[in-house]
Amino acid sequence: MCKQTGLSALADDSGIEVAGLGGFPGPHSARWLGPDATDRDRLLGLLQRVARETPDDRRARYVAAVALARPGEQIRVATGTCSGVLVDPPRGDRGFGYDPAFLSDELGGLTFGEADDALKDTVSHRARALRTLLDAISGARSPS
Repeated sequence: MCKQTGLSALADDSGIEVAGLGGFPGPHSARWLGPDATDRDRLLGLLQRVARETPDDRRARYVAAVALARPGEQIRVATGTCSGVLVDPPRGDRGFGYDPAFLSDELGGLTFGEADDALKDTVSHRARALRTLLDAISGARSPS
């Protein structure tokens, strides 16, 4: 997009990786059940798969990658993670996707589905990736 428009472009992608499933679904988190599956379908499908294949290993992490392309500069990429465990049954109706089943290691017993946006943003994988990117950009522009 940057080459076509001559403007800066920011892109991101994220997913959930379940340790007991070898990192599945990872980058396929939004698509692994097909194009017609809802967030709820994917959430319940993942919980069923974990229960069936690896009930004792529910460790998971959200992973986000952000990329910034600016005219005349190298593309910058940063990642961020947030670790936790999948809980069943899901709890909370905030957020989306796997949030009601993702019990963060850092939110004092709350799932992402229970935490308000301000609290979730303090540990969010996307927020961490964006902060890392911002730090890299700021450092690149700082005088030596």
